[in-house]
Amino acid sequence: MAKRDYYEVLGVSKNADEQEIKKAYRQKAIQYHPDKNPDNKEAEEKFKEAAEAYEVLSNPEKKQRYDQFGHAGLGGAAGGQGFGGMNMEDIFSRFGSIFEDFGFGGFSGGRSYSSRSRAVQKGSNLRIKVKLTLEEIAKGVEKNIKVKKHVSCKTCDSTGAKSSSAIKTCPSCQGSGYTVRVQQSIFGAMQVQSECVQCQGTGKTITDKCTDCVGNGIIKAEEIINIKIPAGVANGMQISLSGKGNAAPNHGINGDLFVLIEEVPHNLFERDGNNLYLEHYISFPQAVLGSSIEIPTIDGKARIKIAPGTQSGTLLRLNGKGLPEVQSYHKGDLIVNINVWIPKNLTKEEKQIVEGFKNAENFKPKAPKQSSFFKRVKQFFD
Repeated sequence: MAKRDYYEVLGVSKNADEQEIKKAYRQKAIQYHPDKNPDNKEAEEKFKEAAEAYEVLSNPEKKQRYDQFGHAGLGGAAGGQGFGGMNMEDIFSRFGSIFEDFGFGGFSGGRSYSSRSRAVQKGSNLRIKVKLTLEEIAKGVEKNIKVKKHVSCKTCDSTGAKSSSAIKTCPSCQGSGYTVRVQQSIFGAMQVQSECVQCQGTGKTITDKCTDCVGNGIIKAEEIINIKIPAGVANGMQISLSGKGNAAPNHGINGDLFVLIEEVPHNLFERDGNNLYLEHYISFPQAVLGSSIEIPTIDGKARIKIAPGTQSGTLLRLNGKGLPEVQSYHKGDLIVNINVWIPKNLTKEEKQIVEGFKNAENFKPKAPKQSSFFKRVKQFFD
């Protein structure tokens, strides 16, 4: 099933500002909130869909990539594989406070995924570079990349404890993950809630640490990550894969992986947007008499006709032989700059042949009546 446009999901225009996007998400989240729609699978999916759209459109960097490249610009993040595997608790951990920002409480009805539940840790993000050839960019490519990162410790199942009996309820916060203290102010006594210092908001303490991860719940390892890169990407473009960054302990949320595209220079073609440029030489006889020649393209070869009397610097356009646009059937063009090859060294026989044309009328240069070079180039591309 095709993924819906994020602006359509939230019901806002592409010109909507940060506050409009935030307000629209709040309205959708309230409408499809699980507390208002108990045991309603469709409402739950729409609730997650709205969270996915807000996660992208509220992030300036992701929003810019989405506006330019659509879902493909987000790679395996919220651009094709759902909300990165996040559950309801994850969503409330990230965005639960948005209800309070608009004058609502936790709005959870005491459910387990309240925004006031124990803090969910998030792993750090990772950034890597992937080099692509023009041939790979032309067709799109799937790569398996080996990444050094933090992964969940399998020995302790990410708990950091040697055994389940070594996990105890934090005595400071009684398992809530936060502590409350009374603070005096000019308005009287006020209760201040903060994350528990002893357990860092987890609600648990470890009496005997796992020997493999030394209580961290995560270890350093190499992981092979599959990256699907769409056709038409450009140098400097960044693709994000949600949940493919460093792992977090205690089954927290994984960070994201950002993949920076680095385009490898080609030995034949130069790129300008989706157009490709090729310098191609023909012989003097081919230029004078005309010919049918074969030239390379990014995906094979093509045969073109050289008209009799072709001058050096003639530009030929091959429609649709350039690079594709991301998420589009449209392709750029291949622009061929024809150059006439003039040999520097001739044999005695060759010199005699050329001497025969020296005073021939048709071989005397004649400047054609035409527009300037810059005007001709402009007219060509227009």
